[in-house]
Amino acid sequence: MNANFLLDNLNTAIIALDEGFSLSYLNQAAEALLDISQKSSKGLPVSSIIEHSALQEDLHRARQQNQQFTRRESELMTHNGAILVDYTVTPSDISEASLIIEVHPRDRLQRITREESLVAKQTTSRILARGLAHEIKNPLGGILGSAQLLDRQLNEPDQKEYTYIIIEEAKRLRDLVDQMLGPIQPPKMLDLNIHEVLERVIQLTHAETEGELSIIKDYDPSIPNFPADRERLIQALLNLLRNAMQAIKQYMPLSDGEVRVTSRIARQFTIGNKRQRLVCHLTITDNGPGIPEHLKESIFYPMISGRPEGTGLGLPMAQYIISQHHGLIECDSKPGQTSFHVYLPLLTEEASQFNGAYQ
Repeated sequence: MNANFLLDNLNTAIIALDEGFSLSYLNQAAEALLDISQKSSKGLPVSSIIEHSALQEDLHRARQQNQQFTRRESELMTHNGAILVDYTVTPSDISEASLIIEVHPRDRLQRITREESLVAKQTTSRILARGLAHEIKNPLGGILGSAQLLDRQLNEPDQKEYTYIIIEEAKRLRDLVDQMLGPIQPPKMLDLNIHEVLERVIQLTHAETEGELSIIKDYDPSIPNFPADRERLIQALLNLLRNAMQAIKQYMPLSDGEVRVTSRIARQFTIGNKRQRLVCHLTITDNGPGIPEHLKESIFYPMISGRPEGTGLGLPMAQYIISQHHGLIECDSKPGQTSFHVYLPLLTEEASQFNGAYQ
């Protein structure tokens, strides 16, 4: 059995260095962690990929003493920023791999644990919300029907004004309840181009803001088509973009606002307890005020909103739609920069061919 095949299917990042501390091999987990391919990194000094003074000391010590060294909770600086890891340096007799570094990301494990907890809480809250919505919808239908019948029997305009209010408010509540219930039918998974979906979402947002909001597009055109429900994906991404627009509108004139929409490929990304070889990573970033600290852990729960006029259903609905596609939404926020990250697995034959070409 091919050794590279075994190494590429490990969750542990494996980095092999030659005698000059230059990279000679990365498995797929290491490529994903460092955001660099084996082909483009081969022969580069490890110090140009990972900045960490203690790592250099451990490499020299492992070689001089011919002994394995392990360091816990070290912060490594990579192209993707700082990552918290445990790593082990092991000397070897092979010249092309005289030192082998095993890297175990701690923040990734923490993220998976947090994600599983979040999904479980969201599932519970959604079940409760749907149950409540069903209980509301039945008597609401009776109120709306009775008000419409009463309206037909009244002749005085003053009296009809009251039935009009009842009918309109009942319809508003019905629409709110329908949003809580969400789509009942399973998604229609058809082959689509994610950038065509993004262009439609941006077009709708431009129309809503009359072109005042600046939207910057930063696409990776190599992302292959993949199966998804076009209309539901448009709804989910529109909810995220509209959320960014409304946050900006609360804080500054729309003309001063800026939203950046980015698409990229992520490799060896874990969603739930399943590792995906290739993932479409979408990011929607705005320059609004940021999410209040007390809401950060609950923004994806139904009926939670940072705006007085908000329903608190846009983000939960987006999360639900993305979860129907076996994907995930995450958020990080600070004043002046809020980013929603959408991860959608690429499960098509075309994606597999892309993966092979990328390697």
